[in-house]
Amino acid sequence: MTSSLPYPDLLQYATMAAVVFGAAIAQGVGGVGFAMFAAPVAAMFFPQLAPGPLLTLGGFISLLTALRERAAIDWPSVSYALAGRAVGTLIAIYAMTRFAPQALGVLFAALILVAVALSAAGLHFSATPGRVSGAGIASGIMGTMTSVGAPPIAIVMQHAAPPRLRATLGMVLFLGSIFSLAMLAWAKRYTGYHAGLALSLAPFLLAGFAVSNRLRHRLPPRAVRAVLLAVCALGALGVLAKAFWGH
Repeated sequence: MTSSLPYPDLLQYATMAAVVFGAAIAQGVGGVGFAMFAAPVAAMFFPQLAPGPLLTLGGFISLLTALRERAAIDWPSVSYALAGRAVGTLIAIYAMTRFAPQALGVLFAALILVAVALSAAGLHFSATPGRVSGAGIASGIMGTMTSVGAPPIAIVMQHAAPPRLRATLGMVLFLGSIFSLAMLAWAKRYTGYHAGLALSLAPFLLAGFAVSNRLRHRLPPRAVRAVLLAVCALGALGVLAKAFWGH
């Protein structure tokens, strides 16, 4: 499987590095955005980045985001979301080995776009345990198949204070990415090639995260929520791009 994957040339690698750098800034500021920013570009130009390498890099920066504001982590929400994410990941692996996964990806992307539209129109989603668990299931399915797993949880938690939102999402996405990568490896869809590609791009991830440290306190909660909804919509569009352009 590894031998059939294209290795990036210098220009491709430089473009990948720029995408990872920009995505890391988005993640560090809003608590979400890494895969949402990177997945549309990867779907169209660098299919070898998704889902494994983006999940690896996204999981790492999610951990950094969570540790930076660890006192704000909402651990009950983390547990509810992870329980759902585990179920969603298993569903995604089954779908990837039995069916065409892009069909489910399109369905969930469409639902995310509807949720973003309702949120922008003023509908309030309260983060009840049931909703957080349900969002975790959707996150597990989308994250494992497309590397974009943050939107369902982000929408449910969009009215939380920015530090709580960033830290809680970061921990959910980090722990969830570990399980997703383990299942992808078990299904032989995550190899040493993917891990090596992610490792080579890690310095650009760290540079983007460092830049985000200077920006995150300059955005008020309303602006963070607006950015969050925008990147959720972008992430859903990226899933659609992967389904219709990348296949």
